Amino acid sequence: MVNNKIQAAEENLIHVYNRFPVVLDHGEGMYLYDTDGREYLDFAAGFAVTGLGYDNKELNEALKDQIDKLYHTSNLYYHENCGKAARELNRICGMDRVFFTNSGGEAVEGALKSARRYAYTKGTGRYEFIAMEHSFHGRTFGAVSVTGHDSYREPFEPLVPGVRFAKFNDLDSVKNLVNDKTCAIILEPLQGEGGINLATQEFMEGIRKICDENGILMICDEVQCGMGRTGTMFAWQGFGVKPDILTMAKAIGNGIPVGAFAMTEEVAGNSLKPGDHGATYGGNPLACTAVKKVIEIFEREDIVGHVNQVSPYLTRKLDELVDRLGCVAERRGKGLMQGLKITKPVAEVNRRCVQEGLLVIQAEGNVIRFVPPLIVEEKHIDEMIGKLKRVLTE
Repeated sequence: MVNNKIQAAEENLIHVYNRFPVVLDHGEGMYLYDTDGREYLDFAAGFAVTGLGYDNKELNEALKDQIDKLYHTSNLYYHENCGKAARELNRICGMDRVFFTNSGGEAVEGALKSARRYAYTKGTGRYEFIAMEHSFHGRTFGAVSVTGHDSYREPFEPLVPGVRFAKFNDLDSVKNLVNDKTCAIILEPLQGEGGINLATQEFMEGIRKICDENGILMICDEVQCGMGRTGTMFAWQGFGVKPDILTMAKAIGNGIPVGAFAMTEEVAGNSLKPGDHGATYGGNPLACTAVKKVIEIFEREDIVGHVNQVSPYLTRKLDELVDRLGCVAERRGKGLMQGLKITKPVAEVNRRCVQEGLLVIQAEGNVIRFVPPLIVEEKHIDEMIGKLKRVLTE
């Protein structure tokens, strides 16, 4: 029966995803259920999207109410939810102006365009970007151009010109690439796809100093590591190093497709002008309802506080696996965005985890990635560790 359902789902699609043989039907809290009723503990959260977990009744009702009113209108007109969502998002992310997109990739595109437009307005003649090795910023042309993985870039070359790659957490390698054409430096404070690599305090502060001394904009991509996942609402806040432009998506809508890029007043006043950029569905009433309600729930339920309460337990349990299992070499990450570097084939481990009723995802460098819904509790961590141990000790 499942094979027939999978075949029906696949036969009219372009095959670009290596999917697991699971047909999901519904979710509740930390768990997903397939069409045969089998339960899966989710430590992937749809690639760090469903921070509030599945079937949050309050969010569901807010979205249903908005659907009955209005869920799309042209951006030539105002609607209340867009302004309210923008105000709340700017408040929690520490920026001044925001533009709503449909995805993280679009948010990165907007950030790159804003940086070049800022240089154009200022008359500097700058257009080059410095990005990081092992970074991931999306799959559109601009986003993949600043992604530090050859496998993502090579099939689509030539890409956007003027991109140079520095070594992550190596300030000298960044300094060696800076020139009078550099308009921005883009980085993830915590790399996800690249292997769960956390920036050092020195590196973040050093990037900020390089940008300030050379008239360069600092772009932080927090599409995955933002919205509470590292123990502050956005990861840059944990370092105390504010970027000029910030990208976000995923968890800000808890699964409703929405992204955004935000910026300081200085950048906003000297970059994009009417007609420079747009998004037909960006900032639509339904997406903005999701953003507004997600922020409300995050703050009322103190989701960030919960992350800081439960994440040390996850860290401890993962460290125990490093100490006790020969195939587990290293733990990486911060908060509820962590990874284990293993010596077994990670794709096979992920496949076996699915069979055990556990959903995890992989990252570069043979790393298992753990990005559960932020409502995870210690009992869920214990359940995950038990399932993972069985897989790793086979």
